[in-house]
Amino acid sequence: MTERILQEKGLVVRHSALELFEHWAMALSGLVLLVSGMFQLPMAQRYYITSIPGLAWSGDFMASLYLHYAASVVFVAVGLFHLVYHGLKGDWGMLPRKGDLKASITVIKSFFGKGEEPPFSKYLPEQRLAYVGMALVIALLIFSGLVKTYKNLYAPDMSLTVVLWATWVHNIAFVLFILAFVGHIGAIVLKPNRPMVRGIFTGRVRLDYARH
Repeated sequence: MTERILQEKGLVVRHSALELFEHWAMALSGLVLLVSGMFQLPMAQRYYITSIPGLAWSGDFMASLYLHYAASVVFVAVGLFHLVYHGLKGDWGMLPRKGDLKASITVIKSFFGKGEEPPFSKYLPEQRLAYVGMALVIALLIFSGLVKTYKNLYAPDMSLTVVLWATWVHNIAFVLFILAFVGHIGAIVLKPNRPMVRGIFTGRVRLDYARH
């Protein structure tokens, strides 16, 4: 275990302040992108969201679009920083390893009382697999979003085929992102994973849990 141990407090520093910032900047900007994207469908007026005090603007397409663009700047910037910074540092702990799929099945079974959860290092095998899956979805969102943005700002006469492909990819990735988000929240609701909730907010987890 290479993480810093706070022996007197019975805690382990699982995530640094920078990693927490990356996580929450990505999560919050991603949520803003989801909401502002749905407002552009348009869903705000259809489901009377515009009637909620303070959300009258949600029915304005341009307001939602500008909010979407602003959130995307944060989303893309943090994503690129994450890749470059951790890549240069050689932080490969979240990348899948041989046997992760089989180990993930064993872990998931243990959650439902079928067998014991085997010991692992900092990240569980299913976390590593989920990380790559989410990275792929985010890459699709960013690439297709950049194509759509370029079309809106610089190339209104862009090929209809390219625009349609970008739109379909963006929409499918949008749905996958929602499903991944729900899965992410669902995973920490499971009792064996609850000790990690503290780490999401403070970067620290109980020492006895980490050792277990």
